[in-house]
Amino acid sequence: MKIFNYGDVSRVTFNIGRFPATALSGLIISAAVALTAAPAAAQDAKSTLVVAGPRTPESLDQEYPPTEAVHELRRNVYERLLTYAPKTGEDGVVYEDFSKIVGALAESWEVPPDKTSITFKLRKGVKSSAGNELNADAVMWSFERGWNLKSNFHWYMTQILKITSYQDAFSKIDDYTVKVSIPNSSPLIERLWINSDLGILDAVEIKKHVTADDPWAQRWLATNSASFGPYSVSKYTPGQEVVYDANPDYYRGAPKLKRIIFREMPTSANRVAALQAGSVDVAEYLLPRELALLEKSPAVKVQKVFGNYIHRVEMNNSTPPFDNVNVRKALNYLVPRDDILKAVYFNTARPTKSPISEIYPGFTDEYFTFTTDVEKAKALLAEAGLPNGFKTEIGYRTGDQIEEEIAVILKSAFAKAGVDVTLSKLPASTLVERYSKGTIPMYFFRDMAIVPDAAYVANLWLNSASLINYSHFKSDEVDKLINEALTSTDEPKRLEGMKRVQQITVESAPWVFLANPGYQVATRANLKGYSWYTPNGNAWFDWSKN
Repeated sequence: MKIFNYGDVSRVTFNIGRFPATALSGLIISAAVALTAAPAAAQDAKSTLVVAGPRTPESLDQEYPPTEAVHELRRNVYERLLTYAPKTGEDGVVYEDFSKIVGALAESWEVPPDKTSITFKLRKGVKSSAGNELNADAVMWSFERGWNLKSNFHWYMTQILKITSYQDAFSKIDDYTVKVSIPNSSPLIERLWINSDLGILDAVEIKKHVTADDPWAQRWLATNSASFGPYSVSKYTPGQEVVYDANPDYYRGAPKLKRIIFREMPTSANRVAALQAGSVDVAEYLLPRELALLEKSPAVKVQKVFGNYIHRVEMNNSTPPFDNVNVRKALNYLVPRDDILKAVYFNTARPTKSPISEIYPGFTDEYFTFTTDVEKAKALLAEAGLPNGFKTEIGYRTGDQIEEEIAVILKSAFAKAGVDVTLSKLPASTLVERYSKGTIPMYFFRDMAIVPDAAYVANLWLNSASLINYSHFKSDEVDKLINEALTSTDEPKRLEGMKRVQQITVESAPWVFLANPGYQVATRANLKGYSWYTPNGNAWFDWSKN
């Protein structure tokens, strides 16, 4: 089974280690303590970062379906052609300025008024971790590989830019210039290249590992990296550890942190213990209640941003009873959102009131009317011909305590209107298989769209032709508005169309709207330079130790 999620947090099989959680925790903490206790210069300790996360990346190849762990890998290893300028928020966190695009590997770029092409002029003297220089051949080979593998790159090019022919679209102008031509106008012709899924590869290094039966070196890139980013992977042990070493020739300057040691600790409590013991510097994806406790420790710093996640329960809109809009609305009126925000998220989350991320241009919450109203829910179910409710099933991932806690709350809340819910705790791979095949009626889904554009977001989740519209929501008007917005350069018209898309979607209630859980990370107090990017992974280049 191959599951692609371009929104971009797919749920595929996760390797949670080869040992019981307690044994694995002991092994990891002991190793980390040994690392910090080993004789080393003070500078080495200051330039090495030890990170604890729930899982290692499932693959190092940027064409692999993106997961949370894979997104973080890409942010640190694969450099893009363009990026957003940084800006510092009132909270002191460095964010992306969505209004200002600047060059990354491309020193400059040109886009005609009709936005039917983009020409990149590459920086000269840029070197990969292997010491190979960036040039047009590397960029063209990256494009060609992505196109032929028909995965992430191909999806962006065909679904967003509407490219149908590689030969017509991609051309080398000279040794440091490449051009991408598209068959129509696109308002995303520039900002799409900021996406960390579209990194440029070190073709010289990768071609050393090409074989007759593996012309794109997929086997090698699954466990090795080769790009022009701030770090490269020097050790990859799936389910246990990833070691990143700094690229001394990185075009923005050598990273202050010379080595990142990422250790897999599947159990959140073990990550907390390791952070408190000082055997790791960073603990990712902790539970809200754990973060609340850690905030009281002077040795620990908790960073919080609201970000762009949307956590929801999706319903299969194509099968009874969820093919009835009144049933879907009824469930939304039964959700005790305030209770969930307090009891589960400890007020680190905000309610979701639109299918569009609240921090993105074009967002509106003016059409969201759902409150906790049991009587209204009962009336809607009666109108749908289900006055006594119905039986159904909600699936959530094994090991996800937050989803399990919310599932228990929803079971009790739905029962007030006669909806009898069976809670199904499933391995991630099983859950993905069931909702991708449409064989589970309701399921938890947490995702984020990493391009800050309302039409891009809507296309991911609401276009009936999208590969990840797992809820099978379909509206001819929504499809039309999305497709128009993907090719229109009339920004006011695009925003008006996306406003209408939000209205139709909220009124159609394809999901049980829950919350934006935000993104949080806990660190030792001596770390500085925390930054937030739309893929929600940490960018180690920005960080340093006091």
